[in-house]
Amino acid sequence: MIIIDGHLDIAWNAIQWDRDLEKTVAEIRKAEAGWKEKGRAMGTVALPELRRGNVALSFVTTLGRFTGRPIPGADYRSHAAAYAAAKGQLAYYRLLEAKGVARIVTDRTTLDRHMDEWQSKNGSNVPLGFLFTMESADPVQSPDQLSEWWDAGVRAIGPAHYGPGVYAHGTGSKGGLTPVGRELVRRMKQIGFVLDVTHLDDPAFWEALEIFDGPIWASHNNCRALVPAQRQFSDDQLREIIRRDGVIGAVFDNWMLFPNYKMGETPNTCASIADVVNHIDHVCQLAGNANHAAIGSDLDGGYGREQSPHDLDTIANLQQVPVILRQRGYNEADIEKIAHGNWLRVLRRAL
Repeated sequence: MIIIDGHLDIAWNAIQWDRDLEKTVAEIRKAEAGWKEKGRAMGTVALPELRRGNVALSFVTTLGRFTGRPIPGADYRSHAAAYAAAKGQLAYYRLLEAKGVARIVTDRTTLDRHMDEWQSKNGSNVPLGFLFTMESADPVQSPDQLSEWWDAGVRAIGPAHYGPGVYAHGTGSKGGLTPVGRELVRRMKQIGFVLDVTHLDDPAFWEALEIFDGPIWASHNNCRALVPAQRQFSDDQLREIIRRDGVIGAVFDNWMLFPNYKMGETPNTCASIADVVNHIDHVCQLAGNANHAAIGSDLDGGYGREQSPHDLDTIANLQQVPVILRQRGYNEADIEKIAHGNWLRVLRRAL
């Protein structure tokens, strides 16, 4: 089954975590053997495994925050540094493209050609597809700069990540959009960006959707009804995304799969890939169809196997999602929608 993954921090892992992602996961783990930091020697994502998992297209991020809570490699002490970090991540993707490893998708013609070629050749000797997204708009120096990021290839922006950003309050904070955030969202619609509502706190979520009437998605978001926490979306929020013909990508982070998960304490045996499918199924039950659920794995998003489902070794195991959906009685057409078709529908409209 062809897979589209709605959220991967590829460049962040390559640069901030200094991983050679052209090597296999096994080689990267070996290089990090003995490291004590969270997620080290436990990675699940590398380019060979994307190909082995038939992941034809990934929504790949830039990530650089400016929240006043400096965290090395993620949150910077100046707005300019967040900008530079994101630009560097885009440069990494472009280098992979120049080497023939990746194909950057920025328009519908390239998207359709890429997917047709991947299908006809079963992924053999076809570059991995990358769609540029921005997780936290903090690298954008002002709404007037949005056109620069569009010209650089970015096609979707999530205004927030963790904490109180320049444009919106995100996970772990509360306060809605900032005044300049409201202007950012308006300009995003004018230019043609997709609005990624992932990580927005509840007031920011509703405020952004009141302003923005273009294409939306939640690239990597689970369901609050199953795992109560601010990071997940309520059924009312999920229904609004569904009403707007958006898509919700299910996340493989155990913190979002197991209630009351405690970082560094709860073992990864707490969750399985079947738990991810529970969130996919919940979205489908809310919608009454399979048109709005997808995969947004967020694998290696600052963690590794220690915080991923126990039956997942690498990202190639995304292929277990169609298997479990079949076991639960989903028909093949609906499984194809969840695996890749729903992302394609929204992307084709947006591009």
